[in-house]
Amino acid sequence: MAAPVPPGAPRPGTNVQQSPPPNFNPNYQTNPNSLADNMQNLNLNRPFPMPNSGPRPSPFGQQPPFPQSAVSAGFLVASPPMSRPVAPPGLVGRPAVPPMGTPQSTLPANVPPGRPLGPPVSHPFPFGSRPPPASLSSSTGGAVLPYSAFPSSGIPSVAVAPPPLGARPSPFLSSSPLTGGPAVLASSALGGPLSNGPPAIGSGALPGAPRFPHAASISQPPVGPPPTMMSARAPALAPTMHSVLGSSAVSSPPAPQTPSASPFSAVPQARPPPPGSPYGPQRWPMQPQQGTQPPLIPGSTQVQPPRMFGMPHQLPNQAMTTIPPAMGQPGAPLSGPSKIDPNQIPRPIPSSSPIVYETRQGNSANPPPPATSDYIVRDTGNCSPRHMRCTINQIPCTADLLTTSAMQLALLVQPMALPHPSEDPIQVVDFGESGPVRCSRCKGYINPFMKFIDQGRKFICNLCGFTDDTPRDYHCNLGPDGRRRDADERPELCRGTVEFVASKEYMVRDPMPAVYFFLIDVSMNAVQTGATAAACSAINQVISDLPEGPRTLVGIATFDSTIHFYNLKRALQQPLMLIVPDIQDVYTPLQTDVIVQLSECRQHLELLLENIPTMFQISKTAESCFGAAIKAAFLAMKGTGGKLLVFQSVLPSVGIGALSSREAEGRTNISTGEKEAHKLLQPADKILKTMAIEFAEYQVCVDVFVTTQTYVDIASMSVIPRTTGGQVYYYYPFSAVSDSAKLYNDLSWNITRPQGFEAVMRVRCSQGIQVQDYSGNFCKRIPTDIDLSGIDCDKCILVTLKHDDKLQDGSECAFQCALLYTTVYGQRRIRVTNISLPCTNMLSNLFRSADLDAQFACFLKQAAIEIPTSPLVQVREQVTNLCINILLSYRKFCATVSSSGQLILPEALKLLPLYTLALIKSTGLRNDGRVDDRSFWFNYVSSLSTPLAVPLVYPRMFAIHNLNSKEGDESVLPPIIPLSSEHVNDEGIYLLENGEDALINFGSSVYSSILQQLFGFTSVDEVPTQFVMQQYDNPLSKKFNDVVNVIRRQRCSYLRLKLCKKGDPSGMLFFSCMVEDKNASGPSYVEFLVHIHRQIQMKMS
Repeated sequence: MAAPVPPGAPRPGTNVQQSPPPNFNPNYQTNPNSLADNMQNLNLNRPFPMPNSGPRPSPFGQQPPFPQSAVSAGFLVASPPMSRPVAPPGLVGRPAVPPMGTPQSTLPANVPPGRPLGPPVSHPFPFGSRPPPASLSSSTGGAVLPYSAFPSSGIPSVAVAPPPLGARPSPFLSSSPLTGGPAVLASSALGGPLSNGPPAIGSGALPGAPRFPHAASISQPPVGPPPTMMSARAPALAPTMHSVLGSSAVSSPPAPQTPSASPFSAVPQARPPPPGSPYGPQRWPMQPQQGTQPPLIPGSTQVQPPRMFGMPHQLPNQAMTTIPPAMGQPGAPLSGPSKIDPNQIPRPIPSSSPIVYETRQGNSANPPPPATSDYIVRDTGNCSPRHMRCTINQIPCTADLLTTSAMQLALLVQPMALPHPSEDPIQVVDFGESGPVRCSRCKGYINPFMKFIDQGRKFICNLCGFTDDTPRDYHCNLGPDGRRRDADERPELCRGTVEFVASKEYMVRDPMPAVYFFLIDVSMNAVQTGATAAACSAINQVISDLPEGPRTLVGIATFDSTIHFYNLKRALQQPLMLIVPDIQDVYTPLQTDVIVQLSECRQHLELLLENIPTMFQISKTAESCFGAAIKAAFLAMKGTGGKLLVFQSVLPSVGIGALSSREAEGRTNISTGEKEAHKLLQPADKILKTMAIEFAEYQVCVDVFVTTQTYVDIASMSVIPRTTGGQVYYYYPFSAVSDSAKLYNDLSWNITRPQGFEAVMRVRCSQGIQVQDYSGNFCKRIPTDIDLSGIDCDKCILVTLKHDDKLQDGSECAFQCALLYTTVYGQRRIRVTNISLPCTNMLSNLFRSADLDAQFACFLKQAAIEIPTSPLVQVREQVTNLCINILLSYRKFCATVSSSGQLILPEALKLLPLYTLALIKSTGLRNDGRVDDRSFWFNYVSSLSTPLAVPLVYPRMFAIHNLNSKEGDESVLPPIIPLSSEHVNDEGIYLLENGEDALINFGSSVYSSILQQLFGFTSVDEVPTQFVMQQYDNPLSKKFNDVVNVIRRQRCSYLRLKLCKKGDPSGMLFFSCMVEDKNASGPSYVEFLVHIHRQIQMKMS
């Protein structure tokens, strides 16, 4: 067998260098809506694109290079160098042969200079805790929820306490983790009715950072049953379409360059979002029962202690609630009606308009806004929090201090995260043959925190402290401030994220070509359920989205109990089927016939995809040789590497890695099944894992699309995508009617999102801290690096940290992530991401600077790691104890309130109990889920980005029956409703979404006129099981479609829509998502707060 190819050994037939299209820069596109225009996964209900539907605009916007005054010759503007806009077939073309050349500074007419228009990562209306910088709120920053006038009874109230005196005001509202002290659900003897006031106690982000720009014209995905699908193949490009670069979208006159003092002048504070951008300002209407917002006190910065029992009045930004004595006393039963006003316990509240966030100010790091909020980053030395976010924004000086806080110290790294459209692009720096400047000891890359000394002749590494000589051709004198005089003109010395062009020393072989191999299940079940037809239709439509040029290679095979390759050579009159019958010792036919240039075989490929469903229509073969098929496809791809996209519908039952129905065995043997249920979540054997490691060695990244109606053992199959940097897509129960559109959109985004191949990543830390472990979808051969056969903008990696020495109080601790990868156009790049954070000896500083979203994402990922190896009850207990221990540490060492009757929550983490409860009740940790559902859940979580962590367990709920009542409101989305059944009306229709799926619940008494307008039926009894969304000719239906499309754009996901009604299993599914209610999965939110309070009291005593 051939020896493994390290990232670089020469590969046969891959010497053709191909540069990207002219002016290619993924962050600059022809208009602010371009990502959305390209995301077919964003709209619905339009027919398939028709052939000859008009010319396709160029997907490549042009952008100005790095300003000439600022940059020496080797700097061009770049950004995810591999991102390509997605466009519906027949709409967007690529140049046939991407020519060489530096981007010109021409911009489309509607693009202001210097503003990137790439796909955003988060979106306007998240529910961030912090209003814009201008509005500092009340001095305490805390909220007090009083308990009734029985101070002596040990009643827990929940309190959010203020910061210690002299705390540094944060650039955000006082509810920022770095300013506000704790929120206090506190006591008060106030007479009169309790305030039903603002939900202001919940800061922090509501799940839901939008992630997409507007789509002005998004072409709709396919809908409808498979038989008609096959007529919808993507049209071949008309000859005229090759001249897209001359189209009006690109050739309009260049926008004038605005002069700026510094070549790096960042986005002005008041910079408006691009025209038509969904990132525009949005006003969130108040939720019903919330009353009015408390007045803000502009400019108020003095710190006051929290109001406690007996204090005369309620401060702004405080709310009141009562916990009855019986509930507050340890051991007291939880019976009896609760008097707590559910509107007053900590809940996420929507943020206002987007804020402009500067990563550093005055030579110190700024705490980042919530991951789920809407913000525009100005990179002033630290990287964007979209790329790297720390769970605590001040680093504890000692391991003991970290242990005392009970918090996690970790980084969430998403190196290719999508930027906001209004953010500056990542700069590309080319040092030529010498490669980027690095520390000779730790190999850290040059960055803004390396200090130059001796008139610039030497520099001190900020990671290991070693002093190096500055290369002669990189020397520059220092200014009076001790910085290099050219620091602001060199991206690597003033930006937190930069991309270096890799020199020859970073390549052991030529960069790999872009190879896409499609592997389709044609077993009897797959054909009969329409899964095969849906897969062929989806592939046929995304062919036009593949990068064009001689470096793009494709191949296709089908499998049931045997494997069928297809020779796509142009010389043949039609594709030739080559059958591999041996599924125990597989081989592959001649590679050069099976994987060929896309430009050579497009017509053959389209013809074949149209015919596959009918070729196997009468097949009676029920078996599937999944393991053998992927092994055979791998043998064909071994010489190049690439992406293997597998469509699988049944349990792999024959050949290499055959599996049995373990779920049924678990049900039969109940006692064993209950004791060791988690073992069903582990791979059945090591065969697939061994194969996966071999795939990763040869840079083959595998994605599996599971279109099934039965158990398929995802726990075993998912090992391959997890190890190779791919992912699992799961459609259960698959419906050709309602899931074909999502399948197409998922495949389209998979292929066209910003991504790279054959990547290696390492995180380096300052002395005193070291990386403990990495967690995510990758293969690790040596402790310091992780290998990623594929990496894309949606993948996030958890990097846990530990102390190996003491840090100095007042100093800074630096972290650097370096990702070496190949773009889809065959360029080798190094993306370097830096962050430097202050060190502290004060526990209160740790709590003030805790990042709720990052802490919770860390909780979530660690729970997902435990699920396959520990009983669920144990995992739930561990998660609850993590939450309790953090709050106990705060109560014990930082809280200023002394009454034991109060539950005191740190301001930055006051939503932690709610999210912990939501996690305990989630699909992954509930007892009643299917084995495959749970397996998919923890696989999905393993690479989940930080902004999507909270929504996964605490979804957003909207009322859609009264959308017409929102007159004059600028936001498309209606107000968010708390996840409690008391907010669900029998006459209402509610939409609940978690970033992946959406449930639409019908009350039993919905007006027939509303049903008719929205769904085309008049009675709840007519609710169909399979649903394809349509837009009817009335304002309510249009608004509903707009809401769904905005959510889809925000989430980078098409969202499966499922209809639910009362008295039906679907209705039970909907109400199981009401995490604030008491149900079989756990206590109510109020009861959980009481439970946490009791545990803290017991541990304190």
